[in-house]
Parts: sequence; C-alpha cells; structure tokens
Amino acid sequence: MKTEEIDTLAWEKGGGLLPAVVQDAKSGSVLMLGYMNRESLRSTLTDGRVTFFSRSKNRLWTKGETTGHFLDVVSVQADCDRDALLITADPKGPTCHTGARSCFGEVLTDAQEVAFLTRLEGVIAQRIRDRPEGSYTARLWSEGPTRIAQKVGEEGVEVALAAVTQPDDRLIGESADLLFHLALLLKSRNLSLSDAVRELEQRHRTKP
Repeated sequence: MKTEEIDTLAWEKGGGLLPAVVQDAKSGSVLMLGYMNRESLRSTLTDGRVTFFSRSKNRLWTKGETTGHFLDVVSVQADCDRDALLITADPKGPTCHTGARSCFGEVLTDAQEVAFLTRLEGVIAQRIRDRPEGSYTARLWSEGPTRIAQKVGEEGVEVALAAVTQPDDRLIGESADLLFHLALLLKSRNLSLSDAVRELEQRHRTKP
C-alpha cells in the first residue's frame, strides 16, 4: 500500500479506526490485532514500523517503543471491503507483553510448522556467519562438506533403524536430526530445503 491510498479506505465504517492484523512475514503466524487511524497508518507506511492508535491512551503508539521489540513492516494491504488491514512484518523479539511470540499463543498450524524450516535455515546461516563459541553448527561447517555429507549418511541410517526398531518419539527425533544435517549440507552447495520442495512440486505437476 502507498500513502496516497490512505484516504481511499473505509474509515467511516469504524468511526475513523480500522482493525489491523499483524502477521509474521516468514512463518505466517498471526502476531497481534490492533487498530489504526489515518495518522498511525501513515506513520507505519513512512517509518517502516507498525504504529497503532491506542484507544485506551488516545494517542499513537509504535509497537516496541518501550521494549525495543519493534515490528518492521514488510507489506500492508487492505481487504476487499477496504475496512480492515493485513500487515506482514518482521518481529524484532516477542510481540506479546507476556513474552510470547504471538498474542494468540504459540500453537502452530501445519503450514507454520513447515515454514519453520525456513527459519531454521536462517539460524544455520547466522551460526556460520557469527561462529559463536560452542556452536555445533559452526564446528561442523568448519570441517567441510565431506564431513557434513558423512553426517547426513549417518543420520539417514539412524532414521531407518529407528523406523523398524524404535518407538515413534525416537523416529521423530532422528528425523529432525536428519533434516538439520540435510539443510546444512544443502547450504554448503548454496542450495536450500526450498529447492528440494520445488523439485517435488515440479514432479507432482508433471505427473498425469
């Protein structure tokens, strides 16, 4: 949305306020609901940080102004009736005052759980870049792609063994280990899990 579109919204329906749902741009999870007037929406669009109108304080307030847990704007769009807003944002810390990532709790949908793999790849990239002391990821990365490939092979065998000899929780744990090491191996070739997903999607589309 552009600032010149502000006056085209249906402000009169809500007495000058519109509900604004904030969604995590990466995971897709709903973070919070707030209300905006023209001024707060203009500030959000121009400053790049989500700013609401506080009905209790009767003033504008930027989410994170006291905690530093800002919501950096990725996109803003209106619904079909132009009387509600959907904001995608990059949260700089927990959104809820309770310390939770979302004001609606931490329960993830299937889509959000899959989206966590993208977040995992981001964490892997950060560990490689920052090389924090004691990081398993950084240490394995420093040992090179051959060692990483070896670990993927080892984890694959452990998944297979768990599938025939271990309970479900052990199979899940070994599968999680395999996904992590596979993500690291793909990273060593400048690839990602998304590339593998796209290949599966392409195969599905070409099947009769």
